[in-house]
Amino acid sequence: MSRRPHTSRQARFLFEALLARPDMWRHGYDLLQETRLKSGTLYPLLMRLADDGLLESEWRPPVPPARAPRHAYRLTNAGRDFARSILAQADVDGPRMIGATA
Repeated sequence: MSRRPHTSRQARFLFEALLARPDMWRHGYDLLQETRLKSGTLYPLLMRLADDGLLESEWRPPVPPARAPRHAYRLTNAGRDFARSILAQADVDGPRMIGATA
């Protein structure tokens, strides 16, 4: 039996963080800090979610002291619906703990 895409524990941590402030554009670094995911996990996940239409992404100009433009992300309407359904299913399957490691 194959698993639905974007239902991993790491994806659920990310969805939980994004749903906490669904209208707010979020930078990857902030999401790294909040979810405690590794960058090698988070950034590919953000790219896949954006490619699948669940996230919007845009370049933001640098804000001092930053030296380079940064990507910002937020859930699309479809992404919000998907995230809510994934987290609701996770609640049925068992409790979730943001940033927990197994």
